[in-house]
Amino acid sequence: MMKRRDFLASTGVAALGTLAAPSILLAQGQSLKVGTYGGYFEESFKTHIYPDFTAATGIEVDSIAEPTGEAWLVQLQQAARAGQAPADVSMMAQVARIRGERVGLWAELDQSAMPNVKNLPDHFLHGYEDGGLYGTGAVAWYISLVTNTDVYPEPPESWTAFWDPSNENRLGLLALASNSFLLEITAHCYFGGTDILATEDGVLEVMHKLAEVKPNVRLWYRDEGQFQQALETGEIPMGQYYHDVTGLAAADGKPVRSTFPKEGAVLDSGSWVVSKASNALEASQVFIDYMSQPEIQSKLSRFVGTAPTIPRDMTDLTDEEFAAVSSELPPILPRYDLYVEKADWVNQKWSELVTG
Repeated sequence: MMKRRDFLASTGVAALGTLAAPSILLAQGQSLKVGTYGGYFEESFKTHIYPDFTAATGIEVDSIAEPTGEAWLVQLQQAARAGQAPADVSMMAQVARIRGERVGLWAELDQSAMPNVKNLPDHFLHGYEDGGLYGTGAVAWYISLVTNTDVYPEPPESWTAFWDPSNENRLGLLALASNSFLLEITAHCYFGGTDILATEDGVLEVMHKLAEVKPNVRLWYRDEGQFQQALETGEIPMGQYYHDVTGLAAADGKPVRSTFPKEGAVLDSGSWVVSKASNALEASQVFIDYMSQPEIQSKLSRFVGTAPTIPRDMTDLTDEEFAAVSSELPPILPRYDLYVEKADWVNQKWSELVTG
């Protein structure tokens, strides 16, 4: 997980809001194992979210630091076969969430026990093919177009700047199809949206268009710190990076800016899911409901630097606080299904056509 923002403010104990009272009564006195991305992320939750949740609900939280990538999914699967749950609730990246869905790893949730979940837009509600809800949006973050302000006094307006011949050897782009979402960006810029990515022929057409940026790419990066440093010095003055982290660097006086292009920035996210092996379903549902409250989503934006998973007008974020983490422009939504169903093929063609 990327390095997250410093704490911006402090708030008191969160209100109970409209938490489902019967569920709380059932779950009170239980303890709950909650897994989140490790490092800064987990520390932020332990310090600023879990104590207030316990105060509001009587449910103690045992915080679990998840390993990155798909390693956590494998651990949960192996444990579930033995009837165990290393965590009851886990924050899962979308590709891992879908892989877990395909093998029926996630417990079905009772939406009537989680009234606040109705605050979430449809793309943050995850169901099995039969319609049963099993996951909800937990946190979100944007990948935006970033520039060095010394080199680019004016911000670019469009992702198409990546293809501009005047930017030869100036770009830093994420190295993988499945974390850069450059296929989706290209599809929005040149093909009217991501529907073209539904077929292999369409994916290849988009990859050939994306391959036209190669003369402009100085670095295909896996190490975020390496790119951030090169962006700040102007060595690599344009690219794609995390909006909130770039904003923090700018606030520290670095000559960098984050721009939401006219096509929108990429909205990536993590979701809450519950292991089928968990015996704390009621407490898990109380937790997910609590996290879907507007005041808690606002608090996450202030403390963890994530974009709210609910509409902006439901939050109490100021214009400045909201702009630090999000945008009201419609986002580019990743086609996560592509990186599950055709992972090997996409990776092979990506290395042949795009990064090779």
